[in-house]
Amino acid sequence: MVRFLAAIGAVFLGFLAATGRLAMFAGLALATAFTPPYYLRAILREMINVGYFSLPVVGLTAIFTGMVLALQSYTGFSRFAAEGAVATVVVLSVTRELGPVITGLMVAGRVGAAMAAEIGTMRVTDQIDALTTLSTDPLRYLVLPRLLAGLITLPMLVLVADIIGVFGGYLVGVYRLGFNPEAYLNRTHQYLETNDVVSGLVKAAVFGFIVALMGCYHGYHSRGGAQGVGQATTYAVVSASVLILVFNYLITAAFFGR
Repeated sequence: MVRFLAAIGAVFLGFLAATGRLAMFAGLALATAFTPPYYLRAILREMINVGYFSLPVVGLTAIFTGMVLALQSYTGFSRFAAEGAVATVVVLSVTRELGPVITGLMVAGRVGAAMAAEIGTMRVTDQIDALTTLSTDPLRYLVLPRLLAGLITLPMLVLVADIIGVFGGYLVGVYRLGFNPEAYLNRTHQYLETNDVVSGLVKAAVFGFIVALMGCYHGYHSRGGAQGVGQATTYAVVSASVLILVFNYLITAAFFGR
């Protein structure tokens, strides 16, 4: 029994230590935002990498998610003669949950892995140490632009994903299920509230920060050559995906838990 409790305690202490290291890393990186120099070109470059180049995969995922959601909702509601609620379910599900979560997971797989691989390669090839030798703060030059890019651009991506996802549901609802176009749009507009969209955008900002933080943190602390870079990439994607789901619940409970 003592060994079992000791093992649980060791795991818990290890979790607290890892959380503390991550919090210190994020705090030190964000602290560099309050003093010059600022690398605006690096921030803009990362915003393009995170936002613009993620549009195709986010758009495809969003439109098919909205289409599938409309089909599944119609199949379920037809059992209760409630087919008219399809438009409402599609717009609320996409704006509140599916848009932010799916976009976050897609960006984690595409961008988080790339960040971890890039920074991890710089770590194992001593390029980060070279930056320090040249009096360039690696956190300011490498980490901060990525954190800001994730924080700023993911809400924009989610807003685009919301529009495309709702449009996908509209296409299926009107051209496959036979809904009246005007009635479908009226139902969509009638039950959509500002809080639904705002909650999704808040989630998007948090998810973007998480994706960038996990990619930078695991890449920055990678060790052991190519194998270490591969492990850092895996850890970045897995940890970001898990944290997205955890914080999705916490933010949902904060907005709609009452």
